[in-house]
Amino acid sequence: MITKIQSERFITLDVFRGLTIFLMLIVNTSGGGAVPYSPLEHAQWNGCTLTDLVFPSFLFAVGNAMPFSMKKFENQLQRKVLYKIFKRTLIIFLVGYLLTWYTTIHFVNGKPVFTPFTQTRIMAVLQRIALCYCFAALIAYYFSIRWVIIFSVILLFLYWLLLYGLGEPGMQYTITGNAVRQIDLSVLGERHMYREEGIVFDPEGLLSTIPATVNVLAGYLAGAFIIKKQKTYESVAKLAIAGSLLILTGVFWNYFLPMNKKLWTSSYVVYTTGIDLIAVSILFYAIEIKQWKTGINFFSVFGKNPLFIYVLSNLFLFFLILNVTPGKIFIDWINEVFFQKIAPGPFGSLLFAICFTLVCWSVGWLMDKKKIYIRI
Repeated sequence: MITKIQSERFITLDVFRGLTIFLMLIVNTSGGGAVPYSPLEHAQWNGCTLTDLVFPSFLFAVGNAMPFSMKKFENQLQRKVLYKIFKRTLIIFLVGYLLTWYTTIHFVNGKPVFTPFTQTRIMAVLQRIALCYCFAALIAYYFSIRWVIIFSVILLFLYWLLLYGLGEPGMQYTITGNAVRQIDLSVLGERHMYREEGIVFDPEGLLSTIPATVNVLAGYLAGAFIIKKQKTYESVAKLAIAGSLLILTGVFWNYFLPMNKKLWTSSYVVYTTGIDLIAVSILFYAIEIKQWKTGINFFSVFGKNPLFIYVLSNLFLFFLILNVTPGKIFIDWINEVFFQKIAPGPFGSLLFAICFTLVCWSVGWLMDKKKIYIRI
């Protein structure tokens, strides 16, 4: 749905969402011709880079927006609320599935060819967002804040138990022996899964959706806390303290359960949530309390239409993979003849990503100027 009116909310949350989308576009569209800077690449397996913070932060941002929608649900019939939650889930999931199918386009003899639906990957970024939103929204709707916290802890320990108990003995945290892969192979089938370096494994698997839901719930709790405490030093301090404690917990847990984005381990959830809370506390202090204005409008443009801009960036992929010469697609050609000429190496790759991101931003800026915000 396209609306002309945006509901009131803290600018900090728009900026946080916008910053997340900005980083997501940067890391997703690095130019060819050079290896990107290491922070702009995912950890090969265990570990956590800047890039590995982006997706959980996006889920955290999804949760930030939920307290506002929950307020709207208070005076509505239960069946109407459930209809809205499931409708939003279905739309986001279908858009993600079609987008996944769309990005399988390749060219044969100069003609575009798509992978058949029977061989299309089922789970991906938007599909995970849809499922995590659905589970988190139902928990937040039916249970109190106290129980949301309890459920979050239970889900993290339950997932740890499932990873250890259902994985191959001695190989529970490896790419071939983990429970996430085994369940996806059994339920989805090899033809509907992602290939990780030649191995059939989906980093957005079904089982790992359980801990990813906690990232959304954490965002919901942070948003509800901000609404309750408003623009006070207490809210900033408590967010920062909670974030610091979670980071330390994640680092400690890492010794027993490695931080792993592709398995979305519980230690990874706790660690990334802690960083998100620290980031929100800093932004909240600067923007809401100190009234800092620099860069606010730039990032809030991304934050006001986050899902639309993300989908738009993926649709632009069609133009990036068009052949400009036999055997060479546009993204490789433009980097070779322009970006790598003026800035050889990783910086040229980064420069292309920034330019691509600014193109997407310009569309968001135009929509914001016309007060058009796409809501699902």
